[in-house]
Amino acid sequence: MTMRDTDRALVQAASAVAKLRCRSAAHTLASAARTADGRVVSGVNVVHPGGGACAEVVVVGAAATQNVGELETIVTVGDRGRVLVAPCEPCRRLLADHFPALRVIIGPVDDPQAVPVAELLPTATADIAD
Repeated sequence: MTMRDTDRALVQAASAVAKLRCRSAAHTLASAARTADGRVVSGVNVVHPGGGACAEVVVVGAAATQNVGELETIVTVGDRGRVLVAPCEPCRRLLADHFPALRVIIGPVDDPQAVPVAELLPTATADIAD
């Protein structure tokens, strides 16, 4: 999928959150998501020995809290905004279940691409033991 100007702005928004809020081992990734009407919701991950929350999960919760509706595009950045990070497997499933039409921005920061969240899910293959 082609990157839009609004996609580039979303990467910048997530990077800005990462630069401001990801300054400790407790917060290392920032996500930003955009709705169809242009609203942006952001969040950071929470790292904790007893379990934490990925930045994408925090964004989904914030979106629900703010009643923003359907998320259209999401991006996650790390290293204080210097790298794009693909969602982990559980987050991919969560995002696909809640927002099946969601676009996810991934790839190198200097050449990102937007892909449908469904393309990030593993193929359904089953290993059958004899």
